[in-house]
Amino acid sequence: MAEIELSVLSGHPLKGRIGSQAELEREVMAWQATRNQKAVKVDWRFTTEEARIKLKHLYPSIED
Repeated sequence: MAEIELSVLSGHPLKGRIGSQAELEREVMAWQATRNQKAVKVDWRFTTEEARIKLKHLYPSIED
């Protein structure tokens, strides 16, 4: 979910040039507050079980 939010943020148009880290933090916090207020939800395209099958090769298995 964090990667999805970062992707959405990266597509967010900024109000001109960001001159400092503090200014960037204010912009991101304003974006975050708006997004939280809208209660945006992730539209998952697959179930947890389908994800486990599809992504199985990415995670090590623990054997007894």
